[in-house]
Amino acid sequence: MSDLHASLKSGDKLSLNWTYLNAIANGVSAIDLDGLALRNLHDARQFAREYGFDLDQPATPALLRRAHAEAVAFIRDTFLAPAEAGLIPPEVAEPDEVLQLLVYASQRGQLADARRMWACAVLKVMHGIFYIDNNLKLRHFHAIRAQVFGSLDEVIRHDGQRHFLTDGEICLPLLHYDRKDNKGRNSILLKLLQKAAYLAADIFDHLGVRLVFATRCECLLALRTLQRAHLLSVTNVDAGRTRNTLLDLDAAKQVFCKHRAQLEHSKTYPLDLLRQMDAELAEIAQPQTRCDNPHSGSGFNSMQVTVRKMIHVQQLDAMPEQDYDVSFFFEYEIQLLDEASYQRSLSGPASHEAYKQRQVDTARTRVFGRELLRWIGQQQRA
Repeated sequence: MSDLHASLKSGDKLSLNWTYLNAIANGVSAIDLDGLALRNLHDARQFAREYGFDLDQPATPALLRRAHAEAVAFIRDTFLAPAEAGLIPPEVAEPDEVLQLLVYASQRGQLADARRMWACAVLKVMHGIFYIDNNLKLRHFHAIRAQVFGSLDEVIRHDGQRHFLTDGEICLPLLHYDRKDNKGRNSILLKLLQKAAYLAADIFDHLGVRLVFATRCECLLALRTLQRAHLLSVTNVDAGRTRNTLLDLDAAKQVFCKHRAQLEHSKTYPLDLLRQMDAELAEIAQPQTRCDNPHSGSGFNSMQVTVRKMIHVQQLDAMPEQDYDVSFFFEYEIQLLDEASYQRSLSGPASHEAYKQRQVDTARTRVFGRELLRWIGQQQRA
């Protein structure tokens, strides 16, 4: 310690990578960077160690190679046309050592620029793959799924022909009931890559249900049913992720209060009355625009609620005298639609296919960056 003394002398020229330091100081997402700031393989090994990969562990190189191969395949299959698959430089697509990509991503110059851009693109996708592989919640996914759908199955019943939503009193018939058991791996990766926060936030729709009713007024009654069954409450709803483009609650209250007595005294299920209420609601309702998902198409109307559920999993490595579970919150989605909104979601700009294509376009732009996109365009015209 006695050898320490203040100094600014360095073996290299004293220089600062302003772009890289700006990203650190001002919170620029890693997916929006166009390069790294590593000098050589020694720097790359240190970078990998702090990232979480010890190259002295025998299994690490194979793990990195698998992630690299998956990333290259994902880029070719998702972002490139078949004729473009060969544009990835061989030293990036099949490097002798995966860590070399970190060095390539840091080198600039006319001859190195294409290699740098492709190395950055592959590393961005690998970053997403590492997130998926090391997400502890995904490791407990079977327990999560069982507990989430265990609660939902208490209120969503089936009579052999159709599904109903019930709290034990009122019973609402469903036109469609869709369970989202789990996004596919590529779908999760695509969503991570197009999100503004990149990997800072969880993907909230691994699990969920879509409940489709004939009318919007039934969607209002479904909210009441879910609330009465305690699946929805002010304490377990993620208010910041509520998306409502379906119901103007002030207008719905006015229509409901007008017809409440008729609803209460109906001897059969009052579908005609509910349709009449929907027509009255449409005349006085204000458009609901609380939706900040840039990929949702015009004409798509739904109420989407993100619900927190406490999940309990066994502590596998606990001491014999420690008889307790590990608990954590997991968020899943409940989506409500009326029949007209559901039909619009099947085609046109509100369809799921159009939504997915907008996601691909956004992720492609962010992974490649505009500089690489221009380069690809130039190769196509050459």
